[in-house]
Amino acid sequence: MRHEILFSGFGGQGIILSAVILGRAAAIYDKKFAVQTQVYGPEARGGASMSAVVIDEDDVLYPEVTNPDIYVIMSQQGFEKYGTGAGADSFMLLDKGLVFSRPETRYFEVPATEEAKNTMGRVIVANIIMLGALVSSTEVVSREAIEMAVLDSVPKGTEQLNMKALNAGFDLGKKGGNWI
Repeated sequence: MRHEILFSGFGGQGIILSAVILGRAAAIYDKKFAVQTQVYGPEARGGASMSAVVIDEDDVLYPEVTNPDIYVIMSQQGFEKYGTGAGADSFMLLDKGLVFSRPETRYFEVPATEEAKNTMGRVIVANIIMLGALVSSTEVVSREAIEMAVLDSVPKGTEQLNMKALNAGFDLGKKGGNWI
């Protein structure tokens, strides 16, 4: 089954890294086909940034996300730029403390930044919390695959913090089994 996942937030939240990790989990550890794309530019200085991943059981013949079925939105500006056109049959994970609008599709509020700040003491791992919530609520890749991909992708010396963040996201995602 093909999934098109669009990540959006502001520059500095690890939006591109999230998509890279998800694509790595799918392609290397779950043995699926995956293509990751991203937007570079002024987004790196705090504007709305976007990155996307196509995951499929078969060859990916067209690498661009054209009709996302899953959105991960981590800022209000990201929602306004990329989330307002979400289809009625798509799913959206929203960073509860940073996205104030609500879509006209099924969504799940994840307090990723709040959890990162209050529990982890490091806002920088909010994207990893969101990845855990994404995987546990959608099963777009396996838990084992995302764990290995996170360990492969984070800076040496931060593995324990990032695994703690990923596990917090898994727990939050389980609570999100009831999409709004």
